[in-house]
Parts: sequence; C-alpha cells; structure tokens
Amino acid sequence: MLMSRKRKSGILLHPSSLPGPGGIGSFGEEARHFIEFLHKSGQSLWQILPLGPTAYGNSPYSCYSAFAGNPLLISLESIVGEGDLLPQEVSSVPHNDRVDFGATEIYKMGLLRQAATRFFVEGSQKRKEEFWHFCDTTFWLHDYALFMSLKDHFTGKSWKDWPDPIARREPAELPAWSEKLGPAIGEQKYFQWQFFRQWRQLKSYANVLEISIVGDMPIFVAYDSADVWANPHLFHLDEKGGPIVVAGVPPDYFSKTGQLWGNPLYNWDRMAEEGYGWWIARMRNDLSLYDMVRIDHFRGFEAFWEIPSWEKTAINGRWTKGPGEDLFHAMRNALGNLPIIAEDLGVITSEVEALRDKFGFPGMKILQFAFSSGPDNPYLPHNHVRSCVVYTGTHDNDTTSGWFTGLKAKEQKTVLSYFDRDKEEIVWQMIKCALSSVADYSIIPMQDLLELPSTGRMNVPGVAGGNWSWRCPDDAFTAKLANKLARATEIYGRLPG
Repeated sequence: MLMSRKRKSGILLHPSSLPGPGGIGSFGEEARHFIEFLHKSGQSLWQILPLGPTAYGNSPYSCYSAFAGNPLLISLESIVGEGDLLPQEVSSVPHNDRVDFGATEIYKMGLLRQAATRFFVEGSQKRKEEFWHFCDTTFWLHDYALFMSLKDHFTGKSWKDWPDPIARREPAELPAWSEKLGPAIGEQKYFQWQFFRQWRQLKSYANVLEISIVGDMPIFVAYDSADVWANPHLFHLDEKGGPIVVAGVPPDYFSKTGQLWGNPLYNWDRMAEEGYGWWIARMRNDLSLYDMVRIDHFRGFEAFWEIPSWEKTAINGRWTKGPGEDLFHAMRNALGNLPIIAEDLGVITSEVEALRDKFGFPGMKILQFAFSSGPDNPYLPHNHVRSCVVYTGTHDNDTTSGWFTGLKAKEQKTVLSYFDRDKEEIVWQMIKCALSSVADYSIIPMQDLLELPSTGRMNVPGVAGGNWSWRCPDDAFTAKLANKLARATEIYGRLPG
C-alpha cells in the first residue's frame, strides 16, 4: 500500500473560502486559525482545491498555469510585516461575506504591484538573494511570468490572438519581449515568490500539528495557459496553434449532449517520447506543495473522450486510450512513492479500476450518491473498501442539508430509514456515517460541519456564474464545534497519534 493505512479524517475547505479581510481568504492568520481548529477537532487532513491562478470564470479547475499559484491568496498582512507594504496602504481592506472576484482582483493586485515596486527599490540584500534564488531554481517561472505579462500587454487576449511571432514563440521574439516587459515580468515573479513562500510556511505549520495537506490536480489544462503556449508540441494542435481535439465526457443520464469541456488533449505519444518529463515535473511540483494529491478525472489516464474541436456538443466523440500504467511507472521511477487519490466518480470501467488498484491509489465514495439503486450501490457504507476516501459531498455537490431538502418525500424516507433518525439530525448523521466507514480516509466539507443550506454551495457544474465565491462566517471555527467533531472522530477511531 502506497499510503498510510491508519484511519484519518479531515475537512474540505479551499483557502479562498477562509474568513478575514482582503475580500478573499488568504494564507494569513485566518488560515492558521483554521489549522488550529483542525488540530483541536482531532483532524489530520486538510483538503483544498487547486491553487493555480484562475482564468475566466474564477474556477480553480481552469488556470493560467499548472505550476503557478494564485496571487489573490497571498496574505497582505504578511507583506506589511515584511515592509513591502505600509499599514495605512491596507487600512481600507474589504471584508466581504462572499468573494467579489472582480473587485478583489482590482484592489489586491494593485497593492501587490505596489509591494513589488517597494521590494525592488528598498528590499534588503538578503531578501533579494532569496528572491533571485527562487527565480533561478524555478524552471517554469520565466515562461509563466512572460505569458502573464503578455496577456496584460495584449489586454487579456488569448495567446492565439497575439501577434504571430510571439504566439509561435519565435526564438528572436522571446528575449525581445522579455526585455520590453521586464518590469511587469519582475512583478509576476515577485507574486509567485510570495505565494510559494507563504504557502510553504503555512504547510509547515500544518505539518507540525500533524495535519497533512490534500491537494487537487486537474488532469487537463486550459488552452489559454502558459503550459500550452510554452509546450505546444505536447498537445494536439493544428498548424495555426488551435486545438484539433478537445476534452469532455459523453452523453449520460445527466446530460443528453454530454459535457464539452474544451481543454486541449495531450499528445501522449510525444509525452512518452520525452519520458513523460512534463508530467513528472508537474507531479514533483505538486508533491512539494501537498502531502497527498487528488487527481481529478483519473479515468482519463486509461481512456478519455476525444471530441473534434469544431463540434458544438460532446455527442460526436470517441473513447481514446490514454497512457495507462506507463505514465505512473515513469512517475514512480522518478519520484518514488506516489500518494495519489484517484477521483473515480461516474461511470468507471474495470480497466480504470485495475489501473487505480495496480498502484494502490484510493478511490472516492460520496454518501450523497449512496441512497438509490438498492443495497448494491457501491457508495453505501457497507460496500466501502479500506482503500478509499469517503465524503458526504464534494465541491461539486450541494451541501448535505441542501441535498436532503431537495429530495422528494419518498427519497427522504429512504435516507432516513438507513439512519433511523429524525430528519433534523440528518447532516450530522451523514457526517458520522462517513467517519464510521471502513474507508481509510474520511473528509467532510466545512459547509456540512456548519449544517449550511444550499446557499453555502461552492459550485454548480454547468452553471457559469456565481460559483467559487462562498466564504466561511467569521465565527465558524468555534471550540464547541471542535469538541463535537473531536468526540465523533474519537468514537470512530480516526484521531491522530
């Protein structure tokens, strides 16, 4: 087994959802308070969503880079403490109940640019040496910083719509644009330096308190990203740089036309020729940030739904074989133990299960999916296996309270008959059900611990607006709640130590 078999439990909460000033959750004091809440409540896992710089729609699953971090998560208070910002410059910091991404970006990025300017002019030699060491040892950084600076220069346009010479990365253009946009590139590198140093300090604090970080890796990357612009040969692109085929999933019970995601698909043959170096580098980067990595849409490594780029829906696609075990052998040979959680939800074939099990990757069980189709439903707790992670729901689900309220009366009765409890207790019955499972890992969304209705939902798949903006109330991390969760965690044998 590649991961510890000790029973563990934890909480799913993205840093952007933390309370506090700045318009969005950050790596500041509120994050440390949450870690202390995890410790007091007997938890040993903190699961987050991807930390990358989000693109249009603010989804952490669609980012400008598979390697970089989102500057909006940087703690301004920590920047003040280092002298790159003055206290009065952040005195009017917004304190919103939900994230207003547009307003927060204008406010926060303006301050971070001020901080970068002051650092380059007034920063100590010791700090500048640390910064330049980060720049010199972070292989993806310059391409990313140049990409983001070019996007700003060309008013947010996709790289495909930039002037052809720089869109195609002609050799003479890269140094010329790097010189032209030097100050902006320096700002971008400063943002990433601060992001990574703050996150690593926060992770170290969690690890000291015996809390492991569970990160999240989307299998695909966005077309308009530094990854595709800098590595076009690793994707199925035409001679003009446009995608030939794109990702999605086929029609099913939930959607008659399937889901057309639009991500460019990997050229796995070329990846293999290069020894899967890009994927190894990506996994190495993630394992430096997290203790475990959940891979979204794991089934795409065995086979993925390939859709011609000109199609308007996902209907006319086909299943195409992925790299399978060759990729994971290459990563394991390069990196050793792979503490991966396989997101294996939906219609999963025996081949996908075999790939997951060959490398000992735990799969996922969602209790909100458990109470239909009879006693053989694999999500019901009596059908769980040890090598899995059980959740009440994920970031894509409604809150458990909202889910139960939305069920028909007959469906509610079915759920309640499993617990033999009154419906007012349903959320904590589901939490205790997850904790009592034979599964090695149990993770509960923070919204369920707070028994929130649907207003606390993080994401509604297929809906463009209003997602990802939920934030914890300021008074969420109470001693009373910590004690309640700790007692349940102890009863079901998931306390650390």
